[in-house]
Amino acid sequence: MKEKAPLPRPIIAVIPVVVLICFLAIVITIFGSDSLSGGSQVSLLMGMAVCVCISMAFYSVPWSTFEEQIKKTLGGVSITLLILLCVGMLSGSWMISGIVPTLIYYGVQIMSPQFFFVSVCIICALVSLLSGSSWTTIATIGVALLGIGHALGVSEAWTVGAIISGAYFGDKMSPLSDTTILASSVTGTDLFTHIRYMTLTTAPTFIITLIIFFFAGLGHGETTSLQVSHYTEGLEQTFHISLWTLLVPLLTGVLIARRVPSLIVLFLSSVMAGIVELILQPHILTEIASGGKMADVSTYHLIKGLAVTYYGSTAVDTGNTSLNELISTGGMAGMLNTIWLILCAMCFGAAMVASRMIESLTRVIVRFVRNRFSLVSSTVGTGIFLNITTGDQFISIVLNADIYKDVYRKQGYESRLLSRTCEDSATVTSVLIPWNTCGMTQSTILGVPTLTYLPYCFFNLISPLMSMIVAAVGWRIRRQQPPETDQQTLEQDSMKPEF
Repeated sequence: MKEKAPLPRPIIAVIPVVVLICFLAIVITIFGSDSLSGGSQVSLLMGMAVCVCISMAFYSVPWSTFEEQIKKTLGGVSITLLILLCVGMLSGSWMISGIVPTLIYYGVQIMSPQFFFVSVCIICALVSLLSGSSWTTIATIGVALLGIGHALGVSEAWTVGAIISGAYFGDKMSPLSDTTILASSVTGTDLFTHIRYMTLTTAPTFIITLIIFFFAGLGHGETTSLQVSHYTEGLEQTFHISLWTLLVPLLTGVLIARRVPSLIVLFLSSVMAGIVELILQPHILTEIASGGKMADVSTYHLIKGLAVTYYGSTAVDTGNTSLNELISTGGMAGMLNTIWLILCAMCFGAAMVASRMIESLTRVIVRFVRNRFSLVSSTVGTGIFLNITTGDQFISIVLNADIYKDVYRKQGYESRLLSRTCEDSATVTSVLIPWNTCGMTQSTILGVPTLTYLPYCFFNLISPLMSMIVAAVGWRIRRQQPPETDQQTLEQDSMKPEF
């Protein structure tokens, strides 16, 4: 059995995190929203380099230890990277096929700005609850709703906040969700027991979120018919608007209901959208293939245009500048910066795990646990901290559960309290961190920087606070007397010096 690396002191373990934060602050100041195009990746690699150098120089941790952990971590996100590429395919094909334009065309004529935010939140919550995937929800119906919001003239940041709030509520409460299944399994909690127990914190949070979006929407005036007509006319003149295009979302919903894996659903949905492109939008494919020049429709142009739709950036001239920006897509190539950032974030997280610096920092937090409120608050804080340092919600959930599992058991608390707290922190806050896989992905898909939509993701912001409030009140939190040996061990651990 391979010997573990020595446990660094917390004062040493925090150095890579401080270095990362300093580099990110510099990069964001210099590059602004363009920092995700390379600057943030360099910052993550610098933080990783500092972690590796300290561990190898002062704690004799061999490079092979880091190499093995990096391989293991990157292997764990390989499906995520494939999903991202398929999301790029889907966003391009759904737009050019006319699916999203059709949804926008009819949506702007039906939906009212006053009730738009609350409607968006509820729609995304239902779709995500049925699909079990916030990513799929945001990449499909979320993109269409954002387009409708543009046409209605409502705030882009508020719209994205409503989309993400609804999508993460459904993802969190769905028995099909991978994070929900993961949180219950790593803590040894029955899946449906875990979901029922989450209702105590999640339902009040979602109700508060809907109330906020309801009153925020009332502040928006009615959209003028002229404003709507600018969008509808531009879409009608450019695309073949047809309700037949909505067969693709309908069939995608059937695949989701039959619990087909997300990767397969996204790929098949892209293929179906491609078929619709060939049938209904051949003129647009020809325009894309010829670089915007006039050309006859031919098999060559159709195949080339379809391929570009899947992998490259597309721009179609509608005669309306704002509409042109809305319907432009990046395809799979548009996801490459995000994939690059994910790889760098995973390498930093792997280095922190291999060096045991994450473990060192979290042990300090555990020693401050004195009662029920401090235990739950520490778990919430650790989940957020792990999202920041490891850059991935799945790693954060697993590590958070591993760190606190024995502490909860020794203090006599049920495993469902730990599983719920992991979801209330690690799952929902991942999308709020720019270099986390979730934050990077959603900002790329929706075209809105993470820090721009962060203040409006009320469900994600309130969830950790609600978890701590319920812990302070003690609502439905049962405690058994911990075994005497466990209690003695816990007391001895709390007496150990921190540094």
